Parts: sequence; C-alpha cells; structure tokens
Amino acid sequence: MVMSDRGFGISDEIDSVRWVDGVIRERKSKSTGSSSSAFTSAVWKIMDEAGNLLISKHHDYGPKNISQSPGGPLNGLRVRMHDKTARINHLIDSGKNPEHEALRDSFIDLLNYSAIALMVLEGTWPKE
Repeated sequence: MVMSDRGFGISDEIDSVRWVDGVIRERKSKSTGSSSSAFTSAVWKIMDEAGNLLISKHHDYGPKNISQSPGGPLNGLRVRMHDKTARINHLIDSGKNPEHEALRDSFIDLLNYSAIALMVLEGTWPKE
C-alpha cells in the first residue's frame, strides 16, 4: 500500500494519482483505467473538513472526554453516536427543520465519532 503525505492509504489498485494543492484530485485505476476525479475530490473535501473539525474540537475538549467516559471510551462513543442518530432520525421522520445544527453537521459528527472509535480500537487515541 502506498501512503500519501497525509498518511491515508492509497489502494494497490491505483495506478496513478494527481495531486493539486496537497489534495488528491484524480486517481486512475490499474484494472479499469478509469478516473474518478470528481468523486475523489468530493470525498477528500468532506474528509478534510471533518478531519479539520475533529482536530479543532480535540484542542478544545482534550482526550479525556473520550478516554475517561463512563463505561469506557467505546461506550461513551456509542452513547454519543446513538444520540446523534436519534436526532437525525427525528428530524428526517418529522420533516422538521433543525433549529440549531444542520443535518449535515450531525453527519460530520458521526463521521468524526467513527474516526475516534477507530483510533480507540487501534490504540492511537491519547489517554491524557
């Protein structure tokens, strides 16, 4: 697996990668020769936004809100993810417009909770 300068893995199925301003803009598949520049760009835009938000919030919260959660880190994340999912379900099912954060923000939060959970599972989430 080839690693980018961001540390994200690039599949062995990728023949070539085109970088623009430090962002992968196009990947060409070895097997199909097809390019996915629009999709790839959209994915990295969301991932960059989510990652930057996670890093910013981590500076505000620190690691202990996760590492010292009652019931353990994964339980704390499970509760947060359940609450966020319940909010999303309520808003979608009721057809109500959110008064505070947009649905998009809730989905970004779920993405970041998933990233934190992966770090916890991999032992890379700081304890202190």
